[in-house]
Amino acid sequence: MTPPDTLNLSRSIESLLTRQNHRGMDDIRQTLQPGYLLRAAQTLLDRPGNVFILTGFPVADTFETDGPAGALALYRLAQRLGSAPTIISDTALVSALRDTCDCHTISGDSQLDAQALYAVRSPQLVISIERPGASADGRYYNMAGEDISSACSAAEPYLALANCPTIAIGDGGNEVGMGNAVTALSSLNIQPAVSTVDELIVADVSNWAAYALCALTDWLAGDTTESMTRFHADLETLVARGAVDGVTREPTATEDGFPLSDTTALISDIAQLLSKGSVA
Repeated sequence: MTPPDTLNLSRSIESLLTRQNHRGMDDIRQTLQPGYLLRAAQTLLDRPGNVFILTGFPVADTFETDGPAGALALYRLAQRLGSAPTIISDTALVSALRDTCDCHTISGDSQLDAQALYAVRSPQLVISIERPGASADGRYYNMAGEDISSACSAAEPYLALANCPTIAIGDGGNEVGMGNAVTALSSLNIQPAVSTVDELIVADVSNWAAYALCALTDWLAGDTTESMTRFHADLETLVARGAVDGVTREPTATEDGFPLSDTTALISDIAQLLSKGSVA
C-alpha cells in the first residue's frame, strides 16, 4: 500500500470512530489534522521501551469502564511490540489491575511523583486515555459540569515532564490532551481541558479509539493474529473489581451507555477496512 493509501485508511477509521457524533466529537475530529491515528500507531512502532499509560476517570466513588479497558488493550499491544508498559492511575484502579499488569499509583503531589518516577524509569512514550484534564481555572469537571477536583489526582505532570512523544485519547473534551482542540471545544456546553499533547485521538467512546489504535498498529506491523474480541472479558473483569458504566453509573460491562453491539459493529467495520487495505 502506498503512503497516501495508508493515510486514507487512517482517515476512514478516524471517521468510523466518531460516526455517531456523540458529544460533538465528529465536529472536533474535523478540526484536527487528518491521519492522527496513523501517526500515533507509527509512534508506538518507532518508540520501543517504557510506555506509560495514564487512565482512570472517577465516577460514583469508583472508576468507569471507559478508559481502563482501552488501557488494557494498549498494554497488551505494547507487550506485543516488545515494549515495557506501565499503567498509571489512582489507588482504586491500580488495586483492580495490579495482579495482571505492572502499575504505578499516583500518590501525593503528582509533580513530585512524576519526577521521582521518571528519575528511575524514563518513558519512551506516554499515552493518556480517558483521564480528567484540568480546565482553564485549574479545576476538574465531569460532562455534567460538576467539579470533581477532590476525586482527581493531576495527570498533567506525567505528560509535561515526559521527554518523549505524548498521545491522548478522549471522547468529551474534558480529558487530558483536549487542549489541542480547545478552540473548537468552546462551542460545546462543557468545561474543556486545556492541556496539550503531541497527538490527540477523538472517538465517540475512548475505549473505541484504543481498540482502533491497536488494530491499526498490529496491521502496520504485519500482525493479524490479535483480535479485539477481548474487550468484553476486560469490561467484565473491571466491573467485577468495582467499575461502573460512566453514563448509567451501573456496574455493567458496557461503555458510556452504549450497548456492546455498537462496539462489536465498530470493531467489525475496522477489521473489514484493514482486511481490504483500502478506504471505505
